[in-house]
Amino acid sequence: MDARDIIIRPIVTEGSMALLEQQKYVFVVALKANKTQIRHAVEEIFNVKVKSVNTMRVMGKEKRMGRHAGRTPNWKKAIVTLQPGETIELFEGI
Repeated sequence: MDARDIIIRPIVTEGSMALLEQQKYVFVVALKANKTQIRHAVEEIFNVKVKSVNTMRVMGKEKRMGRHAGRTPNWKKAIVTLQPGETIELFEGI
């Protein structure tokens, strides 16, 4: 997999912005990506050194539109902790 196929997009929420003080960045990643692939993708895309990667699978929710029921897709979230002194400029302007 290419690095841009692994890291789909950053998550910008109140909770993820609070983690920036601890050098932690949150991304939506590909479901089949493992921690090693996520580490290499972040290091390649943002030119930083990664200390650790924590991942979790988020189950999709049931949604209804009248009598029709469906589900939102499952997705995977990665919390990436950087080495001390490293930052990702993408998040600094937010």
